[in-house]
Amino acid sequence: MKQKTIISIGECMAELQARDDGLYRLGFAGDTLNTAWYMRALTRPQDVAVDYMTAVGTDPLSSKMLAFLKANGVGTRFIQDVSDRTVGLYLITLTGAERSFTYWRSSSAARLLAENRDVLAASLSHADAIYFSGITLAILSPGHRRNLLSVLQEMKSRGAVVAFDSNARRRLWPSDRAMKTAMIAGYKACTLALPTFSDDQALFGDATPADCAKRIAGYGVKEIVVKDGSNPCAVSLDTSSFSVAPESVQDIIDTTGAGDSFNAGYLAARMLNMEPLDAAKLGHRVAGRVIRERGALLAMASFSDIVVA
Repeated sequence: MKQKTIISIGECMAELQARDDGLYRLGFAGDTLNTAWYMRALTRPQDVAVDYMTAVGTDPLSSKMLAFLKANGVGTRFIQDVSDRTVGLYLITLTGAERSFTYWRSSSAARLLAENRDVLAASLSHADAIYFSGITLAILSPGHRRNLLSVLQEMKSRGAVVAFDSNARRRLWPSDRAMKTAMIAGYKACTLALPTFSDDQALFGDATPADCAKRIAGYGVKEIVVKDGSNPCAVSLDTSSFSVAPESVQDIIDTTGAGDSFNAGYLAARMLNMEPLDAAKLGHRVAGRVIRERGALLAMASFSDIVVA
C-alpha cells in the first residue's frame, strides 16, 4: 500500500504541570498535536506519515519542542520559524479528573502559521488528509484565517480529506458571533466533521447529537461523527446514520485529550480503509484508554496492541 500523509494544523504549546513535590514538569501538548500524536501511535510509519504544521521561534524552548516531536516520529518539515517569537505556554490545575488551564499565548509564533498563503498551499499539497480545529481558527487573525480556509477549500477540491473538530473555546474569541461565523466556515471547508456535542450545543443550541449532525450536514459535510463523552457518538453519512456506544470506563483519572484521541482513532481507521462503524469503535477504545491515565499524551508504546494496519 502506498504511504499516505496526514498534516495536522494548529498550536503545540509548552505545558507546565505540578508534580507531587510542588515542582513543575515541562511537557508539550495542544489539541491538534494530541491528535497527531495518537495518529502516530496508531499507524505504522510505512502506511501513514504524520506531520505537524505550526510556527515556532528560534529560541531554546522552541528547539526543545521540535526535538520532542522529531524524537517521537511526528514530522516537522512543515513547521515555520519566526525569529522574534516563541511558543505559547499553559499551566494545568487539576481538580479530581477535570483540568483547568491558565494560558500565555497571545503573541505565540503559531499565530503566524497561515501568514503566507503560498507557503501554506505548497505545504498542504503534500497531504492526503488534513486535520484542523476551532482552536486553530481562533488563534489566527481574520486575514490569516481566510488564507487557511481558502487553501483548505482548494485541497478539498483536489480530493484531500479535510477533517475538522470545532473544539469551541469561548475565551479565544471576541464574541459569540465571531466564533459561530468561523465555526460554520470551518465546517464548510471540511469533508469530515468530528465535533463534541457539548461544544456545538452551547454555540448552536442543538437539542441532541443527531440534531447536531443534521445541522452540520446542511453545510455540505458528507461524513460527521458527533462525540458525546461517555454517551454514544452519532455517526452520519450520505445514506445512513447510527450511534456507537463506548465501553464503560470506571477508573477515570484524567479526561484531557479524550476527544483528540478519539479523533485520531477514527481518522487512522478511515485513512486505512476501515468502515465508519469500526472506526468509531476504535476511537472510543483509544479515548477510553487515554482517560485512565494522567496527561494529554500517553506513551505511544502503550497502543502497540491496537495499531491499524
